Amino acid sequence: MTDQASPVGSQPSRLAGKPTSASRTTLSHIMTGSDTNLLGTVHGGVIMKLVDDAAGAVAGRHSGGPAVTASMDEMVFLEPVRVGDLVHVKAQVNWTGRSSMEVGVRVLAERWNESTPATQVGSAYLVFAAVDADGKPRPVPPVIPETERDQRRYQEAQIRRTHRLARRRAIKELREKRAAEGMED
Repeated sequence: MTDQASPVGSQPSRLAGKPTSASRTTLSHIMTGSDTNLLGTVHGGVIMKLVDDAAGAVAGRHSGGPAVTASMDEMVFLEPVRVGDLVHVKAQVNWTGRSSMEVGVRVLAERWNESTPATQVGSAYLVFAAVDADGKPRPVPPVIPETERDQRRYQEAQIRRTHRLARRRAIKELREKRAAEGMED
């Protein structure tokens, strides 16, 4: 494999980059009565599992092997999903690091028996880590944004990563300070 230029701001990689479209996928599922919560709409956890499944498929495709969920940055529910809705979960890699990837997910729903357009009912951002057979991190190819939208998503993902790292660092520092002062959590 040869070195290839990677998107602005990322580290050079020995792996050839892959375009955003190479691993993009859609998972579709009809919601049934077994998917409902006490309010009679589809349980958020059912949607979250579909989101994780689609994102995991994309991460595995992009990295060329196993990838595990490291975090879910944000899950937004915009509209309730009902029994009989055909749910489409669309996922793509937005950003890559050395061994991690941010996957963006859009959740759409439409009535299974109507020809009306699907509407967005949710979105999420997940971070996956590529792992080898021993569960150790392994390198991932850089993602190559193909469109202006892909480039925007790449840049937004970098901002989310910066905020994640800053939040972790601030929490660690606070805990260390409290421990040094003899305070227990």
